[in-house]
Amino acid sequence: MRNPRVLTEGALMLAIFTVLMLLSLYVPLIGTLAFFVLPLPLILFSSKYSLWNSMVVLIGSLGLSFLFGGLLALPVAFMVATTGVVIGWCVKAKVDKMRLFMAASLTLVLNIVIGFVVSILFLGVNIIEDSLKESKAAYYSLFESLGQEPDKKLVDSLESSIDLVQTLMPTLFVGISVVLALLFIVINFPIMKRLGRDVPVFKPFREWKLPKSILWYYLITLVLSMILQPEKGTYAYTALINVLYVLQSLMAVQGLSFIYFFAHVKGWSKGILVLITIISIPLLYLVRILGIIDLGFDLRQRLQRKS
Repeated sequence: MRNPRVLTEGALMLAIFTVLMLLSLYVPLIGTLAFFVLPLPLILFSSKYSLWNSMVVLIGSLGLSFLFGGLLALPVAFMVATTGVVIGWCVKAKVDKMRLFMAASLTLVLNIVIGFVVSILFLGVNIIEDSLKESKAAYYSLFESLGQEPDKKLVDSLESSIDLVQTLMPTLFVGISVVLALLFIVINFPIMKRLGRDVPVFKPFREWKLPKSILWYYLITLVLSMILQPEKGTYAYTALINVLYVLQSLMAVQGLSFIYFFAHVKGWSKGILVLITIISIPLLYLVRILGIIDLGFDLRQRLQRKS
Protein backbone atom coordinates (compact mmCIF):
# COMPACT_ATOMS: atom_id res chain seq x y z
CA MET A 1 0.00 0.00 0.00
CA ARG A 2 2.88 2.35 -0.85
CA ASN A 3 1.00 4.19 -3.59
CA PRO A 4 -0.20 7.55 -2.12
CA ARG A 5 -3.46 7.31 -4.07
CA VAL A 6 -4.21 3.85 -2.66
CA LEU A 7 -3.36 5.08 0.85
CA THR A 8 -5.62 8.13 0.49
CA GLU A 9 -8.57 6.11 -0.84
CA GLY A 10 -8.03 3.43 1.78
CA ALA A 11 -8.04 6.01 4.60
CA LEU A 12 -11.19 7.64 3.16
CA MET A 13 -13.01 4.30 2.93
CA LEU A 14 -11.98 3.46 6.49
CA ALA A 15 -13.34 6.78 7.74
CA ILE A 16 -16.67 6.26 5.93
CA PHE A 17 -16.90 2.67 7.20
CA THR A 18 -16.27 3.76 10.80
CA VAL A 19 -18.93 6.51 10.66
CA LEU A 20 -21.47 4.10 9.15
CA MET A 21 -20.60 1.49 11.79
CA LEU A 22 -21.17 3.94 14.65
CA LEU A 23 -24.49 5.03 13.10
CA SER A 24 -25.51 1.36 12.73
CA LEU A 25 -24.77 0.62 16.39
CA TYR A 26 -25.98 3.73 18.17
CA VAL A 27 -28.54 5.65 16.07
CA PRO A 28 -32.07 4.15 15.80
CA LEU A 29 -33.78 4.04 12.38
CA ILE A 30 -30.94 5.84 10.57
CA GLY A 31 -28.68 3.07 11.91
CA THR A 32 -30.72 0.43 10.09
CA LEU A 33 -30.21 2.24 6.78
CA ALA A 34 -26.53 2.77 7.60
CA PHE A 35 -26.08 -0.97 8.23
CA PHE A 36 -27.22 -1.89 4.71
CA VAL A 37 -24.79 0.65 3.19
CA LEU A 38 -21.98 -0.43 5.55
CA PRO A 39 -20.30 -2.84 3.05
CA LEU A 40 -20.12 -0.12 0.36
CA PRO A 41 -16.68 1.37 1.29
CA LEU A 42 -15.11 -2.13 1.25
CA ILE A 43 -16.92 -3.03 -2.01
CA LEU A 44 -15.73 0.18 -3.70
CA PHE A 45 -12.13 -0.25 -2.57
CA SER A 46 -11.77 -4.00 -3.25
CA SER A 47 -13.44 -3.67 -6.68
CA LYS A 48 -10.62 -1.28 -7.68
CA TYR A 49 -7.47 -2.45 -5.90
CA SER A 50 -5.67 -5.71 -5.18
CA LEU A 51 -6.86 -8.33 -2.73
CA TRP A 52 -3.80 -7.65 -0.54
CA ASN A 53 -4.66 -3.94 -0.26
CA SER A 54 -8.28 -4.87 0.44
CA MET A 55 -7.21 -7.14 3.30
CA VAL A 56 -5.16 -4.30 4.81
CA VAL A 57 -8.23 -2.03 4.71
CA LEU A 58 -10.36 -4.86 6.15
CA ILE A 59 -7.97 -5.25 9.11
CA GLY A 60 -7.98 -1.47 9.55
CA SER A 61 -11.79 -1.45 9.60
CA LEU A 62 -11.78 -4.07 12.37
CA GLY A 63 -9.26 -2.08 14.41
CA LEU A 64 -11.21 1.18 14.11
CA SER A 65 -14.52 -0.56 14.83
CA PHE A 66 -13.06 -2.01 18.04
CA LEU A 67 -11.47 1.33 18.99
CA PHE A 68 -14.66 3.40 18.57
CA GLY A 69 -17.39 0.81 18.99
CA GLY A 70 -15.88 -1.61 21.48
CA LEU A 71 -16.17 -5.40 21.51
CA LEU A 72 -19.82 -5.23 20.35
CA ALA A 73 -18.77 -3.73 17.01
CA LEU A 74 -16.19 -6.41 16.13
CA PRO A 75 -18.46 -9.30 14.99
CA VAL A 76 -20.66 -6.91 12.97
CA ALA A 77 -17.61 -5.25 11.39
CA PHE A 78 -16.01 -8.61 10.55
CA MET A 79 -19.21 -10.00 8.99
CA VAL A 80 -19.92 -6.93 6.86
CA ALA A 81 -16.30 -6.12 5.94
CA THR A 82 -15.48 -9.65 4.75
CA THR A 83 -18.70 -9.73 2.72
CA GLY A 84 -17.84 -6.33 1.23
CA VAL A 85 -14.38 -7.55 0.19
CA VAL A 86 -15.84 -10.72 -1.38
CA ILE A 87 -18.46 -8.73 -3.33
CA GLY A 88 -15.85 -6.17 -4.43
CA TRP A 89 -13.42 -8.89 -5.54
CA CYS A 90 -16.21 -10.56 -7.56
CA VAL A 91 -17.03 -7.23 -9.22
CA LYS A 92 -13.35 -6.71 -10.10
CA ALA A 93 -13.07 -10.27 -11.46
CA LYS A 94 -16.26 -9.65 -13.52
CA VAL A 95 -18.01 -12.65 -11.95
CA ASP A 96 -21.65 -12.95 -13.08
CA LYS A 97 -24.20 -11.64 -10.61
CA MET A 98 -25.66 -15.00 -9.60
CA ARG A 99 -22.24 -16.39 -8.63
CA LEU A 100 -21.46 -13.13 -6.86
CA PHE A 101 -24.72 -13.46 -4.92
CA MET A 102 -23.87 -17.06 -3.98
CA ALA A 103 -20.34 -16.05 -2.86
CA ALA A 104 -21.75 -13.23 -0.69
CA SER A 105 -24.38 -15.58 0.80
CA LEU A 106 -21.75 -18.23 1.60
CA THR A 107 -19.51 -15.62 3.27
CA LEU A 108 -22.41 -14.47 5.43
CA VAL A 109 -23.38 -18.05 6.35
CA LEU A 110 -19.82 -18.79 7.47
CA ASN A 111 -19.71 -15.56 9.49
CA ILE A 112 -23.05 -16.25 11.20
CA VAL A 113 -22.09 -19.85 12.03
CA ILE A 114 -18.67 -18.79 13.38
CA GLY A 115 -20.28 -16.03 15.45
CA PHE A 116 -22.90 -18.44 16.80
CA VAL A 117 -20.30 -21.06 17.77
CA VAL A 118 -17.99 -18.46 19.36
CA SER A 119 -20.86 -16.98 21.40
CA ILE A 120 -21.70 -20.44 22.79
CA LEU A 121 -18.13 -21.65 23.45
CA PHE A 122 -16.60 -18.46 24.86
CA LEU A 123 -19.55 -16.40 26.12
CA GLY A 124 -21.94 -19.20 27.03
CA VAL A 125 -24.71 -17.42 25.12
CA ASN A 126 -27.07 -19.17 22.69
CA ILE A 127 -28.93 -16.22 21.15
CA ILE A 128 -31.66 -18.26 19.47
CA GLU A 129 -32.30 -20.61 22.39
CA ASP A 130 -32.33 -17.71 24.88
CA SER A 131 -34.74 -15.71 22.69
CA LEU A 132 -37.10 -18.70 22.43
CA LYS A 133 -37.00 -19.20 26.21
CA GLU A 134 -37.80 -15.51 26.76
CA SER A 135 -40.73 -15.69 24.31
CA LYS A 136 -42.03 -18.79 26.07
CA ALA A 137 -41.70 -17.15 29.52
CA ALA A 138 -43.48 -14.01 28.25
CA TYR A 139 -46.33 -16.17 26.89
CA TYR A 140 -46.83 -17.93 30.25
CA SER A 141 -46.53 -14.69 32.27
CA LEU A 142 -49.23 -13.10 30.10
CA PHE A 143 -51.71 -15.80 31.07
CA GLU A 144 -50.62 -15.62 34.72
CA SER A 145 -51.24 -11.87 34.79
CA LEU A 146 -54.76 -12.50 33.45
CA GLY A 147 -55.30 -15.19 36.11
CA GLN A 148 -55.82 -17.92 33.52
CA GLU A 149 -54.23 -21.25 32.71
CA PRO A 150 -52.78 -21.43 29.17
CA ASP A 151 -54.73 -23.77 26.89
CA LYS A 152 -53.02 -27.17 26.56
CA LYS A 153 -53.36 -27.20 22.77
CA LEU A 154 -51.73 -23.76 22.56
CA VAL A 155 -48.92 -24.87 24.88
CA ASP A 156 -48.30 -28.01 22.77
CA SER A 157 -48.34 -25.88 19.62
CA LEU A 158 -45.84 -23.45 21.16
CA GLU A 159 -43.54 -26.27 22.26
CA SER A 160 -43.68 -27.83 18.77
CA SER A 161 -42.88 -24.47 17.17
CA ILE A 162 -39.88 -23.95 19.49
CA ASP A 163 -38.58 -27.48 18.72
CA LEU A 164 -38.99 -26.84 14.98
CA VAL A 165 -37.13 -23.51 15.12
CA GLN A 166 -34.26 -25.14 17.02
CA THR A 167 -34.14 -28.00 14.51
CA LEU A 168 -34.22 -25.61 11.56
CA MET A 169 -31.39 -23.38 12.82
CA PRO A 170 -29.11 -24.26 9.85
CA THR A 171 -31.91 -23.35 7.41
CA LEU A 172 -32.56 -20.19 9.40
CA PHE A 173 -28.89 -19.19 9.09
CA VAL A 174 -28.96 -19.82 5.33
CA GLY A 175 -32.19 -17.83 4.96
CA ILE A 176 -30.83 -14.83 6.90
CA SER A 177 -27.60 -14.92 4.86
CA VAL A 178 -29.41 -15.06 1.51
CA VAL A 179 -31.73 -12.17 2.42
CA LEU A 180 -28.83 -10.05 3.75
CA ALA A 181 -26.68 -10.75 0.66
CA LEU A 182 -29.57 -9.81 -1.62
CA LEU A 183 -30.21 -6.57 0.29
CA PHE A 184 -26.52 -5.64 0.25
CA ILE A 185 -26.43 -6.11 -3.53
CA VAL A 186 -29.79 -4.46 -4.30
CA ILE A 187 -29.01 -1.39 -2.14
CA ASN A 188 -25.30 -0.87 -2.89
CA PHE A 189 -25.03 -1.70 -6.61
CA PRO A 190 -27.24 1.22 -7.75
CA ILE A 191 -25.05 3.57 -5.63
CA MET A 192 -21.93 2.10 -7.27
CA LYS A 193 -23.50 2.62 -10.68
CA ARG A 194 -24.17 6.27 -9.82
CA LEU A 195 -20.50 6.59 -8.88
CA GLY A 196 -19.54 5.37 -12.34
CA ARG A 197 -18.55 1.81 -11.45
CA ASP A 198 -19.43 -1.15 -13.66
CA VAL A 199 -21.53 -3.72 -11.81
CA PRO A 200 -23.00 -7.03 -13.01
CA VAL A 201 -26.73 -7.21 -13.68
CA PHE A 202 -29.17 -9.93 -12.63
CA LYS A 203 -31.28 -11.62 -15.28
CA PRO A 204 -34.96 -10.65 -14.95
CA PHE A 205 -36.62 -12.75 -12.24
CA ARG A 206 -38.86 -14.40 -14.86
CA GLU A 207 -35.73 -15.93 -16.44
CA TRP A 208 -34.44 -17.47 -13.21
CA LYS A 209 -34.35 -21.23 -13.54
CA LEU A 210 -32.87 -23.87 -11.26
CA PRO A 211 -30.78 -26.76 -12.64
CA LYS A 212 -32.86 -29.92 -13.13
CA SER A 213 -30.56 -31.75 -10.71
CA ILE A 214 -32.24 -29.80 -7.85
CA LEU A 215 -35.48 -31.66 -8.63
CA TRP A 216 -33.69 -35.01 -8.24
CA TYR A 217 -32.17 -33.91 -4.94
CA TYR A 218 -35.64 -32.93 -3.76
CA LEU A 219 -37.19 -36.27 -4.77
CA ILE A 220 -34.31 -38.27 -3.21
CA THR A 221 -34.65 -36.31 0.06
CA LEU A 222 -38.41 -36.91 0.10
CA VAL A 223 -37.95 -40.65 -0.48
CA LEU A 224 -35.23 -40.89 2.19
CA SER A 225 -37.39 -39.08 4.74
CA MET A 226 -40.26 -41.52 4.07
CA ILE A 227 -38.06 -44.66 4.14
CA LEU A 228 -35.80 -43.77 7.07
CA GLN A 229 -38.37 -41.90 9.18
CA PRO A 230 -35.67 -40.82 11.68
CA GLU A 231 -36.63 -39.93 15.23
CA LYS A 232 -36.85 -36.30 16.30
CA GLY A 233 -33.65 -34.98 17.78
CA THR A 234 -31.35 -37.33 15.84
CA TYR A 235 -28.71 -36.01 13.44
CA ALA A 236 -30.41 -37.80 10.53
CA TYR A 237 -33.72 -36.07 11.32
CA THR A 238 -32.08 -32.64 11.61
CA ALA A 239 -30.10 -33.10 8.38
CA LEU A 240 -33.07 -34.36 6.35
CA ILE A 241 -35.56 -31.74 7.53
CA ASN A 242 -33.10 -28.89 6.90
CA VAL A 243 -32.23 -30.10 3.41
CA LEU A 244 -35.93 -30.60 2.69
CA TYR A 245 -36.85 -27.08 3.80
CA VAL A 246 -34.06 -25.51 1.74
CA LEU A 247 -35.09 -27.48 -1.38
CA GLN A 248 -38.78 -26.63 -0.82
CA SER A 249 -37.83 -22.94 -0.66
CA LEU A 250 -35.92 -23.29 -3.95
CA MET A 251 -38.95 -24.94 -5.56
CA ALA A 252 -41.13 -22.06 -4.35
CA VAL A 253 -38.70 -19.58 -5.98
CA GLN A 254 -38.86 -21.63 -9.20
CA GLY A 255 -42.68 -21.58 -9.09
CA LEU A 256 -42.83 -17.82 -8.48
CA SER A 257 -40.34 -17.25 -11.30
CA PHE A 258 -42.62 -19.27 -13.63
CA ILE A 259 -45.62 -17.12 -12.60
CA TYR A 260 -43.61 -14.01 -13.55
CA PHE A 261 -42.66 -15.65 -16.86
CA PHE A 262 -46.31 -16.50 -17.55
CA ALA A 263 -47.33 -12.93 -16.69
CA HIS A 264 -44.69 -11.58 -19.11
CA VAL A 265 -45.93 -13.84 -21.93
CA LYS A 266 -49.54 -12.76 -21.28
CA GLY A 267 -48.57 -9.09 -20.94
CA TRP A 268 -49.95 -8.61 -17.43
CA SER A 269 -49.34 -5.32 -15.66
CA LYS A 270 -46.94 -4.85 -12.71
CA GLY A 271 -49.91 -4.19 -10.43
CA ILE A 272 -51.32 -7.67 -11.14
CA LEU A 273 -47.87 -9.19 -10.51
CA VAL A 274 -47.61 -7.47 -7.11
CA LEU A 275 -51.10 -8.75 -6.21
CA ILE A 276 -50.23 -12.31 -7.31
CA THR A 277 -46.99 -12.19 -5.28
CA ILE A 278 -48.90 -11.16 -2.14
CA ILE A 279 -51.55 -13.85 -2.70
CA SER A 280 -48.87 -16.52 -3.29
CA ILE A 281 -47.33 -16.06 0.21
CA PRO A 282 -50.05 -18.07 2.06
CA LEU A 283 -50.27 -20.47 -0.90
CA LEU A 284 -46.58 -21.35 -1.13
CA TYR A 285 -47.29 -25.08 -1.25
CA LEU A 286 -49.15 -24.54 -4.57
CA VAL A 287 -46.36 -22.31 -5.86
CA ARG A 288 -43.89 -25.05 -4.89
CA ILE A 289 -45.87 -27.67 -6.84
CA LEU A 290 -45.92 -25.32 -9.83
CA GLY A 291 -42.12 -24.99 -9.54
CA ILE A 292 -41.71 -28.79 -9.51
CA ILE A 293 -43.91 -29.15 -12.61
CA ASP A 294 -42.06 -26.34 -14.41
CA LEU A 295 -38.67 -27.84 -13.61
CA GLY A 296 -39.72 -31.39 -14.49
CA PHE A 297 -41.75 -30.73 -17.66
CA ASP A 298 -40.23 -27.43 -18.89
CA LEU A 299 -43.50 -25.51 -18.97
CA ARG A 300 -41.79 -22.35 -20.21
CA GLN A 301 -40.63 -23.97 -23.43
CA ARG A 302 -44.13 -25.30 -24.03
CA LEU A 303 -45.60 -21.84 -23.46
CA GLN A 304 -43.11 -20.27 -25.87
CA ARG A 305 -44.04 -22.79 -28.56
CA LYS A 306 -47.74 -21.96 -28.22
CA SER A 307 -47.27 -18.20 -28.19
